[in-house]
Amino acid sequence: MLPLGLLKSGEKGEIINILSTGRGMGRGIIFRLESMGLMPGKIVEILNNTGWGPMLVKVDGSRIAIGRGMAMKIMVKRLS
Repeated sequence: MLPLGLLKSGEKGEIINILSTGRGMGRGIIFRLESMGLMPGKIVEILNNTGWGPMLVKVDGSRIAIGRGMAMKIMVKRLS
């Protein structure tokens, strides 16, 4: 299990958990992520991860830009 932010462009992962620790990750943020389709059990594909700034992911056919800090709190299982 590793953070979504560490996957490279072209890799896929299955969301296992969204960490809710810290001041900025309350239930409202988790609800917002889930409303965008980022919830446990979903498969995400990394479209663009340059190592800095926001990253672009694909989930359920939708492209979503997500901040790196938030991506580091989404735990995934790397798929081969």
